[in-house]
Amino acid sequence: MNASDRTPADLLRSALAADPARPLVTYYDDATGERVELSVATFANWVAKTSNLLQDHLSAEPGDRVALLLPAHWQTAVWLLACASVGVVADLGGDPATADHVVAGPDRLDEGRACRGERLALSLAPLGRRFPTAPEGYDDYAVEVPTQGDVFRPYAPVDADAPALTVAGAELTGSDIVERALADARRLGLRAGSRLLSGRGYDTWEGVSAGLYAPLAAGGSVVLCRNLDRLAAEGLEKRVESERITHRAL
Repeated sequence: MNASDRTPADLLRSALAADPARPLVTYYDDATGERVELSVATFANWVAKTSNLLQDHLSAEPGDRVALLLPAHWQTAVWLLACASVGVVADLGGDPATADHVVAGPDRLDEGRACRGERLALSLAPLGRRFPTAPEGYDDYAVEVPTQGDVFRPYAPVDADAPALTVAGAELTGSDIVERALADARRLGLRAGSRLLSGRGYDTWEGVSAGLYAPLAAGGSVVLCRNLDRLAAEGLEKRVESERITHRAL
């Protein structure tokens, strides 16, 4: 990171400037066998497209609240950085009835319909596939996002001291996220090039930090594993070896 980085979007810009080709997020789902690896450049492109979708398609403005009804997933990581880029509050598992917009996975669509604002549905299927038919009351993220621009510029500057994330009932500003992520990176011993395997969910700060923010702040990368309990011990050790894991958060 640079000394001037004060928001998660700043951290991503610094990572992109330092080494766009290195892996940033590698995602496994041990229920489906899915593996996806995103370089810094590829991840940043997804973030730019999703930020444009937020700002232009959803008409989200700084201070709006977006309920993210999503598990620990590479697309959830994209949404967290997109919200930070626009200046909206990413409310992980938040109440859709009080949110301005909602982004829901396939198992939380009914819950998300309580939101009176714009709604986007994510299939969370391998390769980011679209739904066969968009769920009632929702636009399909996989249909909408490919047409968005590859460069994002916010209409209004993002205030690093404004609320940016709500997780497990705690609300954090952009600068809070950066400071906590750096502290966690130091505590975990992360540095540039570190590879952290995380099997934690995104329903706590510890989970979302290990699964995204701390590796990003350290100049490392995360191997984010969903349904890790379905992987046998010998399979985990093979993954640690094949992915060149240096640190674990299980």
